[in-house]
Amino acid sequence: MTGLELIPLIVSSAATTVAAANALYLGTAALLYGGLAAGLGFVSKALTPKPSVPKPEDGTYNLKQSVPSLPIILGRVKKAGDYVFLEESGGTAYHIIVTAGHRIQGFVQHYLHDEAVTISSGQVVSPDHFHLDGDVYVVIDTRLGLPAETAYASVVSDFPTIWTANHRGDGLASVMMYAITASSKKFLTVYPNQMPEHSAVIEGMLLYDPRTGLTAYSTNIALMRLWHMTSPYGGKLSLSDMYLPDWINAANVCDQFVTNRSGGSERRYHGGMWFRANSDQIEVGRTLDQAAEFVLYERADGTIGVHAGEYVAPTKFFDRRNIISFGLNANVDPATSVLAVRGRFTDPSDLYNTNDAAIYGNPYVGEDTERTSTVENVAVQSHNHMQRMQKLAYIRRNAPRVSITAHYDLDNDPSYDRFVRVQYGPKLADAIVEITSKVTISLSNMTVTFSGIVVPADLYGFNAATEEGEPGSSIVIIPPAGVPLPANFNVVIQQEVVSGGSTAAYALATWDHYSDTLTYELEWEKTSGSTGPQSTVSTAPNDQVRSGYLADATQYKFRLRAWAAGASSAWTTYETRTATADPTAPGVVTGAAAVGGVGSGTYNWTAPNSSNYFGARLYINTVNVFAGSTFIDTEYGPPNIADSRVISGLSAGVKYGFVVAINASGVAAAAVATGSFTVT
Repeated sequence: MTGLELIPLIVSSAATTVAAANALYLGTAALLYGGLAAGLGFVSKALTPKPSVPKPEDGTYNLKQSVPSLPIILGRVKKAGDYVFLEESGGTAYHIIVTAGHRIQGFVQHYLHDEAVTISSGQVVSPDHFHLDGDVYVVIDTRLGLPAETAYASVVSDFPTIWTANHRGDGLASVMMYAITASSKKFLTVYPNQMPEHSAVIEGMLLYDPRTGLTAYSTNIALMRLWHMTSPYGGKLSLSDMYLPDWINAANVCDQFVTNRSGGSERRYHGGMWFRANSDQIEVGRTLDQAAEFVLYERADGTIGVHAGEYVAPTKFFDRRNIISFGLNANVDPATSVLAVRGRFTDPSDLYNTNDAAIYGNPYVGEDTERTSTVENVAVQSHNHMQRMQKLAYIRRNAPRVSITAHYDLDNDPSYDRFVRVQYGPKLADAIVEITSKVTISLSNMTVTFSGIVVPADLYGFNAATEEGEPGSSIVIIPPAGVPLPANFNVVIQQEVVSGGSTAAYALATWDHYSDTLTYELEWEKTSGSTGPQSTVSTAPNDQVRSGYLADATQYKFRLRAWAAGASSAWTTYETRTATADPTAPGVVTGAAAVGGVGSGTYNWTAPNSSNYFGARLYINTVNVFAGSTFIDTEYGPPNIADSRVISGLSAGVKYGFVVAINASGVAAAAVATGSFTVT
């Protein structure tokens, strides 16, 4: 057939434009001749708009919609999920969230509103505000998406009519979180951001590795691309459709170690991303190809091979002996070349948000205008990785372009090559050309035609110490510090005259000033026989507050906490004080004496003529010293009268008594000795 042309099927490369990559994606010949169903399927789908690949920030919130498309996770990512259940029972809100539509390796770290949480036996125990005063407020349980899962028992128990043991979620990785309503006083302290919003760092898909024949979790981008080509969400091909020696080599290249700017080692092409089943799968494939420098192509036997992201010394050579037509564009036009390349990647150190990498090159060299291009790839999760991609983009963008038509024979067929050697002096003395177009072979003219760019032999060389640069600073998320604990809390018992001329005791609490917007709650309670705590709240910006009236001569414990915008600080430690309505001691007793008897002694005294006299405390000792004496009892009575008290149950011997006058608040006068007496 005249004019018959064989078109080897280079699928995509980092140097291919978006439009060209879509046209070249899979089965270029099939697209032209309409012969392959797979190729036609991709054409029809390319004509239908598809959601683009989500950016990392798109996974920071949980989606609530009727039927969300299944999320797919490759490698390690941080994301929220899709609600399948949200109900309340008895003040507890139950959430069931699907994070992946497949079996995952596991959950690495859970977050509530971007606060990393610690879980013990399912209970969120830190940060402390989720476990206030030791009470459980949030519980998290998970499922990995096994083929046969188990329903969440707590949901089945509380909602048996709408969620049964048959609601297992087979094959769906999910999270069940329930949050218990806090009291009105504690609500904003426990939930400073209102209802918790769950997300997690997740290790996703288990990937087949042709090197071992095993399926396991991996961040190797070659294994991700192999899975994507053979999955129902991507190429819809089988492993028998893949040229596995190429894929094994690509996986090995991805696993190679490179040195980063800190002197540490990391894998050459590892990363992670997530997307949905209805995302634009051409874009998904192109993202993975760009991240690992892949070029996919169809071989003569119909299998799909891959050029790994590595330099391979050319085996095909073109010079004046076989070149028919040669075109060279030195690419020095400022409109097409760049001075620098910017990069954007997914930064695990910044909660997997998109961050800017250091600029490769200098965007301002002898001119006022900025000439840059940007490389952005959501699957790249390393600054070193992105910098290597920026360098490649810089080289390719500024590289001279060549177009070649040469005599065709099997020895110079570049159909399965990524790099060829070209000598065409004086225009091109000796160069390595990376092929960036279809390789067209015309059997009628016995010619081969292709285009490419001139690249150095060390295209993939990278000195991290001098070329990586320093990444920009990430935004530091400061966890909510909560309301500050009151400082220098102190309580003083004071008195005031009330109706009838009597005095009453109250507590005056003080603290250090922190802010005019804070109010403070003082709580007090009897240390024994308490009927419950009482409290009062200060008025801002005052730095003191008084309690209500206290029972005279009674011991109380006091504590304080601050309030702001409905949330409170923790309580201070307790301060213990004894309420004293009358701090003035009465006069001393007079005429104190004691007479001994059989196992007893009789105390006699005259009460002082003090209006606040309330009674007398009686003490006994074996020496005539008040210090160390033993309290016996209290005798109550009016002032200015003679009083006495018989004390029984005493041991035989010489004793010494003491009488101490007290007022109603228990404030004591000086002790008065009775002298010695003998107990028989």
